[in-house]
Amino acid sequence: MDKTGIDHQAKEGILHFPEYKGKTDYHLYFANRIYHPSYISLHSALSFYGMIPESVIQITSVTSLKTVAFTNEFGEYSYHTVKKEVMFGYDLKPIEDGRHLIFATPEKALLDLLYLYPFYDSAKELEELRLDETFLNEDLNRDLLQEYASLFKNKALERRVKLLMITYRIQ
Repeated sequence: MDKTGIDHQAKEGILHFPEYKGKTDYHLYFANRIYHPSYISLHSALSFYGMIPESVIQITSVTSLKTVAFTNEFGEYSYHTVKKEVMFGYDLKPIEDGRHLIFATPEKALLDLLYLYPFYDSAKELEELRLDETFLNEDLNRDLLQEYASLFKNKALERRVKLLMITYRIQ
């Protein structure tokens, strides 16, 4: 790994770990290792939590480094830049071999999406996300969502969060 946070062997697809091919969750594990610091978020996390109906092929992550994309034998990876101050709101999810994945919480994945994709600024655009309303009203921690949103210190994001709450009737 160099000073930019890139594991060049992983980026170039020179990973020679045949024992990991086909192992559950290792394509996600490598997402955290290819470009560091990063955590899996955005559409990948929303799909993981069942918040969107689509399955996601490209693994989307958030980083404080430059926005980049890589393809290797384990998958397609994209990394989107956020300020260092908003590199929070992730959990460690255990996988086999005592390893773990670094994954955004549902609340943070939703905020990362609204922050990085500002075109979600109308009820129509938000409805097209087809977010699972049961999840939003039963599992989403609304207080944490609002707390995290305030930490971004971004009025446009706060407006999009309010619009999301109204559009999906989140109580």
